Amino acid sequence: MLKKLILAGNSALLLAMASQVIADEPDLRYQAAYIMPLAEKSLLTDIRQVSGNFFVAVGERGHILLSRNGNDWQQASVPLQSNLNAVYFVDEQHGWAVGHDAAILATTDGGSSWQVQQFFPEPDKPLLDVYFRNRQHGIAVGAYGLFYTTTDGGNSWEQSFFIELAAEDDKEYLLDLQETDPDSYRSELSSILPHFNRLFADGNTLYMVGEAGFIAKSADFGNSWLRMEEFYNGSLFDLHRTPEMGLLAVGLRGNVFRSDDNGQSWQQVEISESATLNSVFSDNAGNVYLAGNAGTLLQSRDDGLTFTDRSEADGKAILNGLVLQNRMLLVTEVGIKVLNLDKSE
Repeated sequence: MLKKLILAGNSALLLAMASQVIADEPDLRYQAAYIMPLAEKSLLTDIRQVSGNFFVAVGERGHILLSRNGNDWQQASVPLQSNLNAVYFVDEQHGWAVGHDAAILATTDGGSSWQVQQFFPEPDKPLLDVYFRNRQHGIAVGAYGLFYTTTDGGNSWEQSFFIELAAEDDKEYLLDLQETDPDSYRSELSSILPHFNRLFADGNTLYMVGEAGFIAKSADFGNSWLRMEEFYNGSLFDLHRTPEMGLLAVGLRGNVFRSDDNGQSWQQVEISESATLNSVFSDNAGNVYLAGNAGTLLQSRDDGLTFTDRSEADGKAILNGLVLQNRMLLVTEVGIKVLNLDKSE
């Protein structure tokens, strides 16, 4: 939607997240995010457990929040006001956040300060997810086929285009264009490729899901891709490996799919909710959770075969979450929520 959201096909809420207005000056300058006393109650889109008691959340207007206990949050100083959609850390010091304006931010001091590595306000195309294999090698993906890679920790980012990620019906046309008009080929490819909504690292395999049933995987950290057979026409917003080694994919209108053969075939999982699902995550006890719009929160105790309803009564969209022993931390359209989990259920 949105990991996560923010585009056509993602949730209506995230799509409604407008980029900050930037003055039409020849020399565009970004402005620092405002320090807000209630930033932890604003729209937040992603959360990451960096280490045992260290958490980072990101959201609208360049908000980045840090916590050392999951209860108390401090807003970091951020040089951009762009909406942020995803955050990733490789260790307690080195992290990256991505968002609107194809913005990429980096920290080397545990999130206390952030530096701009990339910022393209025109045209406004959001980055939706980021993943780093180590401190040097990273990938950022987003709307309209945006795909950037770095091999130097983000000091430089290179945009990549993969014809193998285009739909089968478009490949012949693109191959002809590649030979006859290379400049038009790159422009056309960027308009034909789908939105890339989420990256998921599964050991040595990297998965990517997106709009119109898009799913692909790479065995060489994104240097080449295999677009997998489509099993669903709507957008997919997250992919997750279950505790029992299944794969779960979630997307628009409450659609959930499960694979027991690493994505070669998929079976739909029936659930009681029809709201768009933004993320899927699990805990150390083997529970699997689905989070989505309209307060949707579902729990599975049988590895994603069936789900029970734990939805929030306020109906506020849940973008992502994680579980800590007897607590669940959620990032929502009204900020951080902390839920106490009854382990006796």
